[in-house]
Amino acid sequence: MPSRCTPPPLRVALIGLGTIGSALREALRGIPEQAVICGTLVRTASATDDGCCTSLDALLERQPDVVVECAGHQAVDAYAEQVLSAGHDMLLVSAGALANAARYARLRVAVEHSGSQLLVASGAVGGLDILTAARRAGLHGVHYRSRKPPAAWLGTAAEDHVNLNTLTAPHAFFRGSARAAALQYPRNANVAATIALATLGFDETQVELVADPEVDCNVHEILADGVSGRLSFRIEGRAAPGNPKTSMVTAHSLVNTLLTRTGALLV
Repeated sequence: MPSRCTPPPLRVALIGLGTIGSALREALRGIPEQAVICGTLVRTASATDDGCCTSLDALLERQPDVVVECAGHQAVDAYAEQVLSAGHDMLLVSAGALANAARYARLRVAVEHSGSQLLVASGAVGGLDILTAARRAGLHGVHYRSRKPPAAWLGTAAEDHVNLNTLTAPHAFFRGSARAAALQYPRNANVAATIALATLGFDETQVELVADPEVDCNVHEILADGVSGRLSFRIEGRAAPGNPKTSMVTAHSLVNTLLTRTGALLV
């Protein structure tokens, strides 16, 4: 029997039920004593969709402790300011949405006025703890390279620079700031945005995007130089089933972020 000191499960609301939202819902169903899905915002819901809502007002009436955005930049535009202004904490998957300076400013105002929190999960990348520590010590430069199979870049602006269907060697089709990467490649550059937020910001963090037929996973390479030393690490992440643009581990990083809000021991 739970003790009287055991906190109730975290009430989590989802915006979007695509690849990431579905994987997160499934993961949370395995730990009902720690977190429960209290509602999901979708475009259309049938009578058999348990807990699904078609309006944000209906979702917030379920009194979530935190709302998780899993539906892209447009969803951040449509819902984030209202969620935060209503005093609900919000966890973003689409970190790249914050590259839009006006949008970021509006959300900061909403947070400051309501006392809510805007959270960004680590997503497909690791090492953010040491990167943020290095930033506090003093960073001179940060470079992030994303290498993905050509299929992961289909349907993006990369097709304006390279024929992805006939590519036989790695091709870097973008070099520039994290802000430009996030705005031009909103479905592929959330990691770039997350690294920028953890380090030198959107304009000073340098990004390279590569279509690479020689890899069968999503490769993230980070190099940072600073007062505390040089950091260099590489992550090879498997793509989510059915969606080469999304890493499989992303939904599980959201679970970790949510559970830090209820755990007695944080690492």
